[in-house]
Amino acid sequence: MTDLSSFPITHKWPAQHADRIQLYSLPTPNGVKVSIMLEETGLPYEPHRVGFETNDQMSPEFLSLNPNNKIPAILDPNGPNGKPLALFESGAILIYLAEKTSQLLPQDPALRYETLQWLMFQMGGIGPMFGQLGFFHKFAGKDYEDKRPRDRYVAESKRLLGVLDGRLADRAWIMGDDYTIADIATLPWVRNLAGFYEAGDLVEIDRFLNVKRVLQAFVEREAVAKGLQIPGN
Repeated sequence: MTDLSSFPITHKWPAQHADRIQLYSLPTPNGVKVSIMLEETGLPYEPHRVGFETNDQMSPEFLSLNPNNKIPAILDPNGPNGKPLALFESGAILIYLAEKTSQLLPQDPALRYETLQWLMFQMGGIGPMFGQLGFFHKFAGKDYEDKRPRDRYVAESKRLLGVLDGRLADRAWIMGDDYTIADIATLPWVRNLAGFYEAGDLVEIDRFLNVKRVLQAFVEREAVAKGLQIPGN
């Protein structure tokens, strides 16, 4: 049986199935990227909830795996060369799992880099901008009398949605007929913007018909429906 005891994170979140990928996460847009990916690929995994309400992400055990104190993170007991691998950053984890399983990332070099391009579009644009909009619209920022910060992120979020909508104009998914990690990275953020952040009207989401069409197809996938609920309470 695999021994993960040398990883301090397993002292706070003991592995009941040490031969499976250990997932440390919450059902946030970044967190569900990895749970959806694990469901899509069929890799065995064991989820652990990192409770922000109890500052689990700041615990020494969690910081030993991710010094940036963000979810998600994984510990794969069967990493490269048969050795355990601890990994954080959702984009890096998606690439790793795609390469581990030879799924959801094209093998053709040109298509592979094009997919990674759209993954980086989400990581560098959609995620940060939508997240800031959520802060200024729904959370503490909503109390600021000066609405210029919120409006800045509204405008940029609309621009990014326009880029995505144009990309999807004649495609089933971001990369065409093939569903990839680019979709898994991007669409949870779109869902969160209109849902949890309650900013659909603010960004005029109904204007972006292609985005809405593909989001609907995404949430109807069985693996997505499961992944969106992991880890539970």
